Amino acid sequence: MAKKNVGNLFFGEWNTKTLVGIAVGAALFGVLMVYGSIPVFTNTQLTSAMIIPVVVGGLFGPVPAFITLLLGNILADTIGGWGYWFDWSIGNGVLGLFIGALPLYGARIREGIFGVKHAVIYVITAVVGNALAFGLITPLLTTLIYASDLEITFLQAFASGISNTLVLVIIGIPVLILLSRRFRKRSNLSVES
Repeated sequence: MAKKNVGNLFFGEWNTKTLVGIAVGAALFGVLMVYGSIPVFTNTQLTSAMIIPVVVGGLFGPVPAFITLLLGNILADTIGGWGYWFDWSIGNGVLGLFIGALPLYGARIREGIFGVKHAVIYVITAVVGNALAFGLITPLLTTLIYASDLEITFLQAFASGISNTLVLVIIGIPVLILLSRRFRKRSNLSVES
């Protein structure tokens, strides 16, 4: 298989599968944000929607995962009737970039490659991605766009980051392992960890 440069890995391969993956992922993310969540703090939930960036990012890369979460959060705002919170939509998109970064550090899910070192790096990117997306970017945008109270935003961001990280790690790693095994069986490849 031809080696891809960082730009190709970051932007992903754009074809019909990618567009359908983004559309279906955004729809599922939006619905699961509204109907597949358990409240943990004011306007913050432990949500099964966090599996969507794992699948979309693993299969298509960072930019498709960014678009999926950005559009999915806007859809969740629409379905939930909460009003539009673009600060959180952009924050979720940034989280999608980090979760979708799998191919940048060698995890190639569609080629059946996801080992222990990839899982460790994935956990680090999930923690750092949540910290940046909801500890810095979302509060900054909340202040700039809505001039809201930062104390509540930071508390919501903290609760969101913890709950997101739990779902991304506890459920995300097994999902990535299963996806990579599925693709490995298709191609009869072996993996070195």
